[in-house]
Amino acid sequence: MSVSAGVEPAAGTGVSTGTGPEPEAAAKRAADVADAESAFAPDADADDAASADADAKPEADAEPPAAEVVSARDADAGPKAAGRDSGEPSDEGTEPGPKDSPKDSPKDSPKGPAEEPKAPKPPLVDQPTGVFRAPRRPAVDQPTTMLKLGGAKPSTDKPVDKPVPPAERTSKFVALKPLDEPAPAKPKATPPPAPGATAALPQVGPERTTQQPLPPKPPLDLLAELTNTPPPRQTPVRTIVRRVKIWTPLVLLLAVIFAVVQAVRPLPATGLTLTADATYTFEGGTLDLPWPGQGQSAIEVEGVGSLGTDGKQTAAPIASVAKIMTAYVILQDHPLKGDEGGEKITVDQQAEDESKNVDESTAPMTKGQQFTERQMLQLLMIPSGNNAARLLARWDSDNDTFVAKMNDAAKKLGMTNSAYTDPSGLEKTTVSTATDQLELAKEVMQNPVFASIVGMASAKIPGLDGTIYNNNDLLVNQVGVIGLKTGSSTPAGGNLVWAATKTVNGKTQTVYGAVLGQNAGTGKVWDSLKLALTNSQKLIDTVQQGLTSATVVKKGDVVGYVDDQLGGQTPVVATKNMTAVGWPGLKTKLSIGTAGGDTVPHSGKAGTVVGELTVGDGSSHAVKIPVALQSDLAEPGFGAKLTRVG
Repeated sequence: MSVSAGVEPAAGTGVSTGTGPEPEAAAKRAADVADAESAFAPDADADDAASADADAKPEADAEPPAAEVVSARDADAGPKAAGRDSGEPSDEGTEPGPKDSPKDSPKDSPKGPAEEPKAPKPPLVDQPTGVFRAPRRPAVDQPTTMLKLGGAKPSTDKPVDKPVPPAERTSKFVALKPLDEPAPAKPKATPPPAPGATAALPQVGPERTTQQPLPPKPPLDLLAELTNTPPPRQTPVRTIVRRVKIWTPLVLLLAVIFAVVQAVRPLPATGLTLTADATYTFEGGTLDLPWPGQGQSAIEVEGVGSLGTDGKQTAAPIASVAKIMTAYVILQDHPLKGDEGGEKITVDQQAEDESKNVDESTAPMTKGQQFTERQMLQLLMIPSGNNAARLLARWDSDNDTFVAKMNDAAKKLGMTNSAYTDPSGLEKTTVSTATDQLELAKEVMQNPVFASIVGMASAKIPGLDGTIYNNNDLLVNQVGVIGLKTGSSTPAGGNLVWAATKTVNGKTQTVYGAVLGQNAGTGKVWDSLKLALTNSQKLIDTVQQGLTSATVVKKGDVVGYVDDQLGGQTPVVATKNMTAVGWPGLKTKLSIGTAGGDTVPHSGKAGTVVGELTVGDGSSHAVKIPVALQSDLAEPGFGAKLTRVG
């Protein structure tokens, strides 16, 4: 057996080059070291892989690398050397010691513990054994190994490349860890899994490398790879098709939304439309009225309309006619019902003193007397007591405050040409017009207490001597006259606001008139008042004779239709004959609508009352009849809802 000259002792390996008592054991150890070096020295990649495997603890526990095997052999050199000396075959396939050298026989092996050689000699290496190499491990994917190692740094140990002939090539031993490091602790035995639990399967066979997935690419890069197809050449047809594909879904979506909104929108309010003639003219020519020819006059039939006016309607003194507003304000502030007398009013000294004035109309009363509110109103309106008017104003508030209330009431009634400066009307600054007084007369005559008082020709009041009489003689001389109030003074002349009734076709019709500013030319106030009464009587008589009735609409006549505001129309008919009151030549108006602010329904059966037909001035006293559906009324369909605008 020849000795290789290229063997170099490695520091820290425990191999000595000198001779000693146990040269065979030293030679065996050197051979093992040479075998380990020959397994890693020829291939640098293998050395790197072995170094990486040594650092990766989980994989090292499953399958120890060759370098760790060599290290373990060195740590257990005593037992393994004894095994080799006893004739066990080597891992590299070398033949047993007895065959190579007679010194390997058991009889020459020392029986005691190994002693440190004093002068170790270079180990003798069998040339054929040195040529053999350990089986090369499978190649390891370097990137995979680096991924498994994580942050581990690659080994800096580089193999020594020496130009050695292949026949004499040996391996250089590189210690992966200190040889004097104690052997790693053996892992503790894993307790058996609990019954029913899933046990981990041990690694069988060579370790498999796990390829970790690469990080995902940015979305834009993926999109670029997916769409990396050149677009087709643009043509007008393709442009149109592309636009159709883009806009068609949007248009369809908008159409659906529009249809839903149109379908669920609230329906517009239905209304009634008149199809009959808007006016009706009474036959018989015209009604000629005997107007006074002086001052100013006006006549109106309640619920029908005005018969006209005479004279210029300008503000003029009205004298005691102002007491109509005084009574209206008192009843507004202190209303009476039925036969109630109201509160007690005590006569003061001023009222007693004023009752003795001879230049104005007064009512007899004495200080300390008490009269009810109703009795005081009788003293105001029947004998036209100025002192009673002033006493009522003081009882309500005071003179100035009461006058302000009179003017406020005039504005609310639309009496734009009227102004009140005193409650009695004695002052010439209290002015009004005939048409304004008709507005007040129509309103105040709705109060039954007032109407009952002004309709009295005379009255007897407890506490007064004798009977009080009304200056309105027409209450006795003319049939149907029910009031209202006279007034006379030098500035105002003779004045009368009157009310009369006439029964026409079984219905009582009220006529209101005002004759103001009549002057007899005698210089006597009483003569002017008499003239006003005479002229008023002529007018009343003519109107009462001229009032007539006529059938304006017959039952079943179509007078209008229900308009659903979406194009649908359902006819409505009169439920009975409509008879209106008027006079020859009167052109009265017709209108259709709902009663009391009701709304027309969106659907209904034939015969359902949906409104009323009115003829006249449209007031509460006008003639009205109900109208009903001629056929069924149905809600607008989906098509009508869809196409509606606004």
